Amino acid sequence: MICRFIDENRARFGVEPICRVLTEHGCKIAPSTYYAYRSRRPAARTVSDATVLHELRRLRLDAHGRPTPESLYGYRKTWHALRARGVTVARCTLERLMREHGMRGAVRSGKVRTTVPGKDGSRAGDRLNRDFTAAAPNLVWVADFTYVRTWAGFVYVAFAVDVFSQAVVGWHAMTTRHTDLVLTCLRMATWARSHQGHPVTTGLIHHSDAGSQYTSLRFTEHLDLEGIAPSIGSVGDAYDNALMESIVGLYKTECIKPDVFHAGPYRSIADVEYATMAWVEWYNTRRLHSALGYLTPTQHEANHYAKHDSVQPVGANN
Repeated sequence: MICRFIDENRARFGVEPICRVLTEHGCKIAPSTYYAYRSRRPAARTVSDATVLHELRRLRLDAHGRPTPESLYGYRKTWHALRARGVTVARCTLERLMREHGMRGAVRSGKVRTTVPGKDGSRAGDRLNRDFTAAAPNLVWVADFTYVRTWAGFVYVAFAVDVFSQAVVGWHAMTTRHTDLVLTCLRMATWARSHQGHPVTTGLIHHSDAGSQYTSLRFTEHLDLEGIAPSIGSVGDAYDNALMESIVGLYKTECIKPDVFHAGPYRSIADVEYATMAWVEWYNTRRLHSALGYLTPTQHEANHYAKHDSVQPVGANN
């Protein structure tokens, strides 16, 4: 720190006068000590830390200095992201550097309950029993919706997620939480799968909570027409739809709270839609998932289809 002070002021006062004044005030340093410091080669750790910090900033900031989606990572996912870029660093070193330079990942907060059970109490049974696994894509989907506050009022966003890869296969935003919110989301998901060349076949399980939107007659009739089997968890138990609850939490933490996908407050449904669209694209194609061996959902599904010669499996585990 003393040598840095001399560096900053030597052009104005000179090294010897600065050292003399510092020594007179109890901070003893000889000019020879300062010159020895300047001629000393930096330690290997200092050089290594500087290299890692440079790569960290390249990962977390774009060319204009704005945070990238990867700035939402904690040190574990950051370590895997750097490895993918060819940067070798110990996890403990990366954790230390991120802590020292105030680089933190996104932190989740509590969830507000949005599920309102249907009045008639009529609903399908739970086909999953908290087993959120699938042997292939398009066997089990989970669904839920959440809300976003905007200047114009609440915006509700529904999601459908494939359990196999945790990919967001469909989403839809509305200013009301009627059945159309979740029905349009499901229709978008089935269309997207067909557009990708992997259409939904008979036997897909659609799992959700006991909200009135998912138990409505219109929604259940549409599931029946599509050959999709409904599955609904118990009322008021988040664990019965734990995977979807977790992904909704990620959406609120990674997309809505920080200024990565949208700068400033959300003014209308259009702001929410633009941010959600960008987040879903990043989530499916770039975000590393520890449950998938630090692959993206797109990579995980591509590996599956490559291994099985792109044959779409039929049937589901009940």
